[in-house]
Amino acid sequence: MKITLFAQAAYRDLPDDFEQRHESVCSTPYSLATADGVYSTMRDFLDVLMCAARAGFDGLSVTEHSQSSYDMIPNPDLIASALAYMTETENLPVAIIPMGRSLGKAKEPLRVAEEYAMIDVMSGGRLVAGFPIGLSYDAAINNGIAPIDIRPRFDEGLELILRTWNTKKPFAFNGRFSQHGMINIWPRPLQEHIPVYITGIGNPRTMQMCLERNMAFNYLSWFGAKLTGKRIFDRFWETADQVGVPRNPYRMGFVQTIAVAETDAQAEADYARHLEYGFRKGLGSIPMEKLGLPGGIDIKGVEALVKDPGDFGMVHQMRNASYRDLVDAGCVIAGSPATRRAK
Repeated sequence: MKITLFAQAAYRDLPDDFEQRHESVCSTPYSLATADGVYSTMRDFLDVLMCAARAGFDGLSVTEHSQSSYDMIPNPDLIASALAYMTETENLPVAIIPMGRSLGKAKEPLRVAEEYAMIDVMSGGRLVAGFPIGLSYDAAINNGIAPIDIRPRFDEGLELILRTWNTKKPFAFNGRFSQHGMINIWPRPLQEHIPVYITGIGNPRTMQMCLERNMAFNYLSWFGAKLTGKRIFDRFWETADQVGVPRNPYRMGFVQTIAVAETDAQAEADYARHLEYGFRKGLGSIPMEKLGLPGGIDIKGVEALVKDPGDFGMVHQMRNASYRDLVDAGCVIAGSPATRRAK
């Protein structure tokens, strides 16, 4: 097992009644923020990631959200490049994982290929490239992409990027969304074959693509392995059997929130208000209708959601979730080292 730290730069000083009056995406009034609050959030975000690198984590993971108070990172490559340089100067052999650039909304996928190549060079060849399809509200509302075009943009952008890295000679690309008379990037990645993670919520089509193209599927759930893991893991391994590839555990990753203290009681005292803040004012304040805009999920994904509402069905419950609710449901594994190991 490889263990990475996944961090987001959430604004930490939203008012107590935020989730009753606002949402954490698209239309959060910036008047709620202060310059000192934004600056301290960003500095602490980078400090936490470097702390993990020095502590021996296998990787550092960041991601992308536009116009969002729960993650103020419109381009994770800026963060990844800073981490690449800082870890290289300290000789820390940690993977740099922008989980990623949302290709479903990317209007310049060639720029994504160039930026990732730069990160791989700056890190000495430690990039793991992440490509989520993208959240429908982020692509459609925040970036002006028609929902029906999100998946086709992702498919074409991924093809362009992989060809850019793997084709040794200049070539032309004439796609539906991108046209280039010549592609010949400098620099190219140091790695001959960059590991690729595709982040998603369980769309069978995405899983099948990962397995067929030797990519890893990264299950990004905020509800933990206990509540949602088994159904997604089973779906993935059943798809692996159908495709005819081994059930290699390194093909799959997932997110689990963990909080550790000397005792269970101390963990609650230290983390309860912060965890409640994160779930209520982040995921819990995103309206359901913006998570699933019509046309933003392909037919295989819609079929999977109808059969098993899963994550989407639990998002709304986060708005009022208490610390005890989160722990009991397994969204959070919190407590003493012994409690954490047992769970």
